[in-house]
Formats: sequence, structure tokens, C-alpha cells
Amino acid sequence: MGTTPRPARYAALTLLAALALTGCSSSASPTAVAPQTPSAGPSSPAQVCTSLVSYWAKETLLGAKWSGLDWEQKGLSNAQYAIHEDAVAAGRAEERTAGQAKALELIDRFVARRCTEEGGATGSSENWRPPT
Repeated sequence: MGTTPRPARYAALTLLAALALTGCSSSASPTAVAPQTPSAGPSSPAQVCTSLVSYWAKETLLGAKWSGLDWEQKGLSNAQYAIHEDAVAAGRAEERTAGQAKALELIDRFVARRCTEEGGATGSSENWRPPT
């Protein structure tokens, strides 16, 4: 087998993450899923981090069926998992005082800020390699 160029592997991983996000939600019926329009270019590591970590943190807060998967099964790096755990803790605290809707909003803001600050939080995973 040949070796896949790094940009192609990065694009494939981004696509897999997007597919996982759209395929794991139990809230939408299969007929409600609209076709996705490809973006103009690859998402930044911070955008991928935000989408992935926010999704799983909200699933954990909601107690969804697949929320008990480990960090590798969720496709998270070590640093992304740390953000996930902090976001879930912050979300649970917010839920106790302001309700579930506010907790879910807090998770989105919290994760977006941390993923941006940490440049996508991908460097701590042993298997991750930066795109070339």
C-alpha cells in the first residue's frame, strides 16, 4: 500500500469527524438531514476542535447513549479531552443554577474559547501530525 500525503490524511480525518458528528445525533430523523455543501477549504484545527468537543460535551451533559465512549472513540486528542472534561464540569454547574438550555450555551462558548486559545488542542495526541 502507498502512503497517503499528509494534506489528504488531514482532509480525510476532518471528513470522518464531520460524518461522526452528523451520524451520532439521536435528535434528527434520517429524513430531516439536509445534504451538506462542502466548505471552500479545510476547517481550521480550532474549528474542528470546537465542533467535536462541543458536540461530545453536550452529549455527556444530556446523558446521551454514546456519551460514555472514551476519548479515543470520540476522536479527541488528550488536550481536547481535557477541554471536554472542563466544559462538562462548567456545564453541570451552570445547569444547577440556570437550567439545561443555559448550560448547553455555556458549553459552546467555553469550548470555542479554549479550542481557539489552544490552537485546536491537537498537539498532545501521540497519533496526531500537523498538516504539511
